[in-house]
Amino acid sequence: MKKKIIILGIESSCDETAASIIKNRDVLSDIIIHQNIHKKYGGVVPEFASRLHEKNIIKAVNLSINSARIQKNEINAVSFTLGPGLIGSLLVGASFAKSFSMGLKIPLLTVNHIQAHILTHFINDSNINNSYPKFPFLGLVISGGHTQIVKVNDFFKMEILGSTLDDSIGDTLDKIARKLGFYYPGGPMIELFSKNGNCKKFIFSKPLSSGLNFSFSGFKSHILQFIKKKSKDNPLFIKQNLPDICASIQRTIGEILLEKMKKAAIKTNIFRIALAGGVSSNYEIRRMFLSLEKRKNWEIFIPKKKYTTDNGAMIAITGLLKYEKNLFDSIYVSPYSKFNKF
Repeated sequence: MKKKIIILGIESSCDETAASIIKNRDVLSDIIIHQNIHKKYGGVVPEFASRLHEKNIIKAVNLSINSARIQKNEINAVSFTLGPGLIGSLLVGASFAKSFSMGLKIPLLTVNHIQAHILTHFINDSNINNSYPKFPFLGLVISGGHTQIVKVNDFFKMEILGSTLDDSIGDTLDKIARKLGFYYPGGPMIELFSKNGNCKKFIFSKPLSSGLNFSFSGFKSHILQFIKKKSKDNPLFIKQNLPDICASIQRTIGEILLEKMKKAAIKTNIFRIALAGGVSSNYEIRRMFLSLEKRKNWEIFIPKKKYTTDNGAMIAITGLLKYEKNLFDSIYVSPYSKFNKF
């Protein structure tokens, strides 16, 4: 009989305080405490984020353990996000995890946030098609802080093939949304209003970037200038055309992602793609990739929406996979804010 391994996962890289319990690959609990204070500032305020993590982390962990209906002494190891992310927020999670590890005398497992988004696909019942991607596959990580194409050869053998040269896709959507009058986070608002819009009403230029890299700074500037010019000519332009503007923006972004992934697939001869990160919850991007699967007979893996945003389950599953390979860490490890390599 296979040994039952129970892992506590802690995520605190940005503004979500999350804790999850996983037994083998089954999620027993997944608690996320949101920090709504950042909406009034139009973005995450790092100092507020770290203070609220300090306030919420014990509550999140206790709720996670209680919801899983286990005892603390049943936990085999604790995993936590080491980076990348906001350094103050990461330090809160790291300090708690280290103390938890020492207090219960259980192993410590550090997790790369981007890697965890990709490995979300190996949680039981995490994909919309209820299956795991086989190695090798291409991971497309699209979120508020990251936009990367990753070649995944094994659980912990990953290679970045392309990355954003400037803004992430999520940050781009948030800044455009602000110009349209939406509050933070703006990406979901663009998605909401786009559902009643004509995605071919406005044609936006696509950025030119080398190889498999992305560039969204010029695209963002183009959209903002377009809105500014149209609004100058007609003060009611946004109000009269909001659904069409949002739909056209989403279609263009989806096309940018698809074009790069097609290039990556042809270059690597890998036609198995797994989406990951908060922006992968966007219905239009999901629809476009699923359409590609039908037309090209490629394999497309998309996580259920609850596993797209930052969550403790993705940290716990990565910890579990490291535990199975005895990849334990020292309590002397230090969080890092910027991502260099896996």
